[in-house]
Amino acid sequence: MRRKIGLFTIAAFITVLVIAFNACASNVPAEESKQGKPDDTSAATSHAPENGEDAGQPAGNSNYPIAVTDSKGRTIRLENEPERIISIGPDITEIIFALGKGDKLVGRSAFCDYPPEALEITAVGDFYEWNLEMIVSLEPDLIFVSAMNTEENEKKLMDLGINIIFINKTESFGGVYETIGLIGKVLNSETRSEEIISRMKNDVEKAKKAVDGLDRPSVYYVVGFGEYGDYTATGETFIAKMLDMAGGANIAADITGWSYSLEKLMEKDPDIIIGSEDAVKYFREASGYKELSAVKEGRIYAIDPDLLEIQGPRLSDGLLELVKILHPGSLQ
Repeated sequence: MRRKIGLFTIAAFITVLVIAFNACASNVPAEESKQGKPDDTSAATSHAPENGEDAGQPAGNSNYPIAVTDSKGRTIRLENEPERIISIGPDITEIIFALGKGDKLVGRSAFCDYPPEALEITAVGDFYEWNLEMIVSLEPDLIFVSAMNTEENEKKLMDLGINIIFINKTESFGGVYETIGLIGKVLNSETRSEEIISRMKNDVEKAKKAVDGLDRPSVYYVVGFGEYGDYTATGETFIAKMLDMAGGANIAADITGWSYSLEKLMEKDPDIIIGSEDAVKYFREASGYKELSAVKEGRIYAIDPDLLEIQGPRLSDGLLELVKILHPGSLQ
């Protein structure tokens, strides 16, 4: 049976395009949240005294009130440390758990499935359809909203008087570090967030040193395949940047979007193919795909796509996995 994978990644790309189009088409000034005035920056940032309490210390009020600026440029003021949180984004949920604050989560999206403990939390919908009655019944004092949610849903929540922090997708490790730092600030876990960021930075440096000066094998990363079409990480995507950082030469680096084709893939005939376990199985059996040199010669490798597609603390693990595939034995 033909299957489509990478739904999260493709849907994210489409949603970002829609958001960008709507932003360009509108001359309406940025909405001012009830907590404060909007900032005109797109990156999520935080503002607070430096002498507050942190992760690993008893919760208190010395670090609050704080004001943070989210990815939509809205400034949100928090009087106290949030105690009941809903996360509508897998990356956000992973970050919250990594910060040691998973016990504060009372709701999640249906796509938030890591770590396994997340599945024990009430699901309030997916990226597009939310159960607003359930959300209200959970009495959250803060909701983290990902880029893949609709403005209509966000407005409904704001009309209910619920604090929202919008977290956009990023195209660099630096952006991921900023997101982790922001969430750490909001949840009084700055020390832990700094530890996570430091570990990720070390992983990135380790990857760069491992592949420095090595020949670059051509590589194709499978996002989608089969009857729904072929999709890959093209030159403008974060995953493509990770392939480059891991010492690969992405065969789709010269195009944009996510769409590709079997014809192009056959023509390029990459040295290495990387995808999910489903993709690997399909490529080995399907007409056309199984004729690729990488498939016939055993140079097709499975990877957990969440390590590359979910922009959380495991992203640097994904980079190291790519290095292991593209340059076996290079990591010390």
